[in-house]
Amino acid sequence: MPLPLFLPCAAGVEELLADEIARVLPGTRLHVSRGGVALEGNPREVMLLNLELRLTQRVLIEVAEGPYHDEQDLYQMAIEVDWSQWITPQHTLRLDTTATKCPLKSLNFAALRIKDAVCDQLREATGERPSVDTRHPDLPLLLHLGPERASLYVDSSGEPLFKRGWREDKGDAPLKETLAAAMLAAAGWRGTPEAGGALHDPCCGSGTIAIEAAQIACGIAPGLQRHFAFERLLPFAGEAERAQWQQLKQEAQARIHASAVPIFASDVSFRMVDFARRNAQRAGVEAAITFNGGDALERPAPALPEGLPGTVMLNPPYGERIEIGGKAARASAQDRDTPSDFFARLASHWKQAYTRHGAGWTAWVLSPDMKLPSAMRLKESRRVPMWNGPIECRLYRFDLVAGSARAPKRDGA
Repeated sequence: MPLPLFLPCAAGVEELLADEIARVLPGTRLHVSRGGVALEGNPREVMLLNLELRLTQRVLIEVAEGPYHDEQDLYQMAIEVDWSQWITPQHTLRLDTTATKCPLKSLNFAALRIKDAVCDQLREATGERPSVDTRHPDLPLLLHLGPERASLYVDSSGEPLFKRGWREDKGDAPLKETLAAAMLAAAGWRGTPEAGGALHDPCCGSGTIAIEAAQIACGIAPGLQRHFAFERLLPFAGEAERAQWQQLKQEAQARIHASAVPIFASDVSFRMVDFARRNAQRAGVEAAITFNGGDALERPAPALPEGLPGTVMLNPPYGERIEIGGKAARASAQDRDTPSDFFARLASHWKQAYTRHGAGWTAWVLSPDMKLPSAMRLKESRRVPMWNGPIECRLYRFDLVAGSARAPKRDGA
C-alpha cells in the first residue's frame, strides 16, 4: 500500500524540489503546496528520496490526519494508528510539534497526549510501553497543528537532511547545505559544461556552496555518508527492505565519477579556507575543488578553457550574519558590516577581472538587501526569493559583460 509522503522545504524552493523529485522518481504524481511537496511512495522510494534529494529538509510519512477541537481529539487520532507496525516497546520515540494558528493553549500538552496514545496502545498490545529519547529516538514523530486540522507524521529522515555527514569545521554563519543546493538549482547549475560550466565561490567560508557543487558534478548522492531514522523502523527492517537499501547505496556509489568542470573556492580568511578544505576531504570532493586564500575584491578570475562558461556564486557577509573582512573592512574601518561599499567595490572588480578575453561569467548573489543591484551599480537579469533561515533574501543574477558596471560616482558629483 502506498505511503502518503510530505517533503518540506524552505519557502520559495517548492517548484525546484518538485523538479528534483521528478528526476529521482519519474512519472510520480506530485502536489506542490506552500512549504513542500506531497506524493505517495513505497518503502523503497522513501529510502531513495532520503538518499538522493538535496532540497528537502525531511521525508515525512503521514500516518494520521483529521479535524480536531481539543487534545482528546488528538489522542483519539493517534491511538487509531497501528504503532506495532512501526516499533516495538524496546524502541524509543520523540515528538516535535509545529503549529499555524492553533487554538490550543499548550502545544506541550498536545504533544503529551500524542505520546500517551502511542504508549497506551503498545502497552495494551504487549504489556510494555516504549520510552522517550529526546536526542536519538528510533521513532521521530512530527505533529503539525493547523487552525482546524492536525497531521501526524513519522519522520523517516531523523536528523534533518541538510546534515550530509561531512561538516565538522564551521564558520561564524554556515550556510545550510539545502540552501546551497537550492541556489545551484535556481541558477540551473548541474555541474556540466552545458549547464553552468565552471563554478567559483570567492567568499567560500567553510565551503558549503563549492562542496555541494562538487558533489553534484561528481554524481555523489547527498545521503551517502549518513544514517537515517527509517533504518531502525519495522517497515524497513525486513530482509527484502534491507537488501534494497544496500542495493540503492551500491548503485549510488557506482555512479560517482570525476567532475567535468573546474570548481574554485577562495576566502579572505585562510583559516576558513583550511576549514573548507577539510570539509571537502570528508565529503569526498577535495580533488574536485581548487582552494585559494585571497580577498574577493582583489583575486583574479579563474582561468577557464576556451568556450567554457563560468558561474560565480556567493553568500557574502551581510547584516548580523558576519562582518566583512579584507579590503572592504580596511577601507571602512568605522563601519565594518555596512555592505554597500563592499558590493560596489565587488562589482567594479568583476567588471575588470571577469570580462576580460570575452569570458562568459554569470554571477549569483544571495542577499537580504532588496536594493543590492543599486548598491552594486548593476542591473540584475533575475531575482529569486529565498529564505536563509529566518532571513528573507533574494538570489540575484548578474550577467557579467564588459561595461556592465556603472562607473562609480566621483566625490562631489
